[in-house]
Amino acid sequence: MTERLIIRTAHGHVSEVPLDGAVLVIGSDPSCNVILNDSAAQPQHAVVSKEGGTWLARAYDDSAPLVLDGRVSPELRLEHGARFAIGATQFEFSSERTSLESLPGGSEEISNPEEAVAQLYASQERVTSEMARVVVGQSAVVKQILVALFARGHCLLVGTPGLAKTLMARALAGTLELQCKRVQFTPDLMPADITGTDVLEEDPVTNARQFRFKRGPIFTNLLLADEINRTPPKTQAALLEAMQERRVTTSGVTHELPQPFFVIATQNPIEQEGTYPLPEAQLDRFMFCVKVGYPSAEEEERIIMETTQDAAREVERVLDGNSLIAFQHLVRKTPVSRHVGAYVTKLVRATRPDAPDAPEFVSRWVRWGAGPRAGQYLILAAKSHALLNGRLNVSCDDVREYALPVLRHRVLCNFAASSEGVDSDEIVRRILEAVPEPDYAAGE
Repeated sequence: MTERLIIRTAHGHVSEVPLDGAVLVIGSDPSCNVILNDSAAQPQHAVVSKEGGTWLARAYDDSAPLVLDGRVSPELRLEHGARFAIGATQFEFSSERTSLESLPGGSEEISNPEEAVAQLYASQERVTSEMARVVVGQSAVVKQILVALFARGHCLLVGTPGLAKTLMARALAGTLELQCKRVQFTPDLMPADITGTDVLEEDPVTNARQFRFKRGPIFTNLLLADEINRTPPKTQAALLEAMQERRVTTSGVTHELPQPFFVIATQNPIEQEGTYPLPEAQLDRFMFCVKVGYPSAEEEERIIMETTQDAAREVERVLDGNSLIAFQHLVRKTPVSRHVGAYVTKLVRATRPDAPDAPEFVSRWVRWGAGPRAGQYLILAAKSHALLNGRLNVSCDDVREYALPVLRHRVLCNFAASSEGVDSDEIVRRILEAVPEPDYAAGE
């Protein structure tokens, strides 16, 4: 794999700079790695660096940003063919990496889908095995987290204290060669504490003062949002753009997040004093709402005995950022039949009380049903689940497997359901029983 920066000057001179180091400084100063003879270039104009397997180009000063397709930007994510300009000098990022390169087991391009699926299956087996060295039990929860990770979604873990929710996130980060940051959500946490803020800095040489954006903890690959419901809605909303668009906008300037980007949030369902329930818009950004239950008697005994010993338990790295991104592309490229797509559509529409074909109990118990994003996540979950089990074919069984974590937080119960002791899980289970697969022989 070769990654390089192609430079074209205003006089037609073309040169290439290999990106084999961690940082490349561009500017007119002789100390820079790339020296520009351009009147628009600052002494130190831009820096190209690699974060979490992704190359980024950033302007040193917001007053002299990079130019991308006629618009200015302080930051640019470098993918193959990406171009930016400093004055009259053009830069192009070139990479021979394809969407399935850098998979575990070698850096050669893999054109055989069966081979790629086999490598994905082997990788998730290794990740699961490594996590099991630290997390006792909770195998179903770990599997759901991995399905969401490879499907490029986010997870909300709901469970009582002490069930290893935070430990699972840390163990996952340990098996991935990615940057991980943790944010403890508290009532006094502000949006800028997550996204970052502009700070006034003084140049020690020129004594000139200027604002510089100081990045918050959201600029990472894996963000652990601990007890997310303990902070006010305006701070919770700081995650909305990041989770959906993979970017952050502050003071009118958009900053790209490192890729891959994955959010694991935890929530305690029993202690509601001093908490702020997540708004529906925030909940909808999570692919899965995973309920973390108590361990079995055997698992609990293992937890009590193993965690009270003076022994450190470490996990080994399994995947890097490039491999994970390649697997995420593989999930997206996996075909799904019209039969499965029609079944997902029927399931999602059956959750809406005003739909003409909704079951009677939905009209009686549901205040608000799932939107189209639920259908998208059901398809992606089914694809990811099939590939993680070594299959290229996606079936309706794969959809049913993940209907609960996808739909439970998108089906809002009304007062009648609460008074009768019915929750969203029960409604989803009944919908699965009531909605049949499409029968094409009957013309459905």
